[in-house]
Amino acid sequence: MTVTVDRRGPGRPRAEGHDEKILDAVLTLIDKDEPVTVKAVVELSGLSRAALYRRWPSVTDLVAAALDRGRVPVEIDASGDLEETIVGLLFADPDATRGRDYSERRFRKRIALVMENAELQRAYWSSHVRRRRRAMVHALHVGMERGELRADLDVDASIDAINGIFYYQLVARGTSLDDPDTVRRCRTAFEIVWRGMTSGS
Repeated sequence: MTVTVDRRGPGRPRAEGHDEKILDAVLTLIDKDEPVTVKAVVELSGLSRAALYRRWPSVTDLVAAALDRGRVPVEIDASGDLEETIVGLLFADPDATRGRDYSERRFRKRIALVMENAELQRAYWSSHVRRRRRAMVHALHVGMERGELRADLDVDASIDAINGIFYYQLVARGTSLDDPDTVRRCRTAFEIVWRGMTSGS
């Protein structure tokens, strides 16, 4: 699948419901492994080029937004046992944390697309990944303030290490997060990383 990059300036105010039509059109093209172009999105959505460019400055930004469609917001209640809360978030029903409309197939497609397009990768990081990390960043800082986590903890590196556990299983091993052995490996790896993050290590 190819992404054609094109940019335009802002236009008139947005019309309600148009965002969803445009994003749905992009996802349809992605799921069919067809090129995401302005012409294709316009034809499939039934909206104009102007409507598209009023919402996203480039097709790259549009694809980045579409790839996050269906994700649920990440929320972490850091008032209780922090490790228990994060374990519950990471190892609960994938539908509960990923979103019922965000399948593992969509996740794998996202990985494939961002790996072949560095501009899309940067756009997705800036517009979505960085935003989704905020809850974890806040939770880890709370843990540091309470003395549960190391005072010198590198929060960004810790989040990268935790997320990397799951990405390695999917990308390098090619396994599914629904597989019990995969879940066991992830849980063991998380416990190792968490021990290194705690104030008592």
